Amino acid sequence: MTSIGTGYDLSNSIFSPDGRNFQVEYASKAVENAGTSLGIRTKDGIVLATEKIVTSKLLVPNKNKRIQTIDRHVGVVYSGLIPDGRHFVNRGRDEAESFRSLYKEPIGIPGLLDRLGYYVQAYTCYNSVRPFGINAIVGGVDEDGPHLYMVEPS
Repeated sequence: MTSIGTGYDLSNSIFSPDGRNFQVEYASKAVENAGTSLGIRTKDGIVLATEKIVTSKLLVPNKNKRIQTIDRHVGVVYSGLIPDGRHFVNRGRDEAESFRSLYKEPIGIPGLLDRLGYYVQAYTCYNSVRPFGINAIVGGVDEDGPHLYMVEPS
C-alpha cells in the first residue's frame, strides 16, 4: 500500500532511507496529543494517575476511563487512543485469566508484561496491523513487591 503523493510505503515492515518507521511515528504522535499519565512506585504499592482532558461537551461524564484494572493485583493507565488502550487492557485480562486458570495462582507482574510486550511488539512488525497508539504504564504488586512498567508504541 503506497500513500498518494509521498512515494513512501506505509507498511510496518518497511523503513525509510534514514531508518524511520512512519507507522510508529504516527502512533507516538497520537500519544503526544493525549493527556498526561503517570505512575509512582512506593515501597508499599503503586499510584497511577492521568490527566482528564474534556475535548467536547458531548462526551458522557465518567466514560472513556484511562485507568483500568487487568487483575486484582494489576492496574494500568494509558495515554493515547482510547480504543487501543481498551484492546491492550482486554489482552492483559485474557493473559491474566489464562494464567490463573492454568496454574491456579495470579500471574506475576514481570511475566504479564513480557507477554504484553511481545504482543505490542508484534503489532509494530506485521503488515496486517498497525502499532498501538498508546503509552501504557502498568503497575502491580505480587510476592516480589511492587512493580512499575511502561509500554510504548516503539
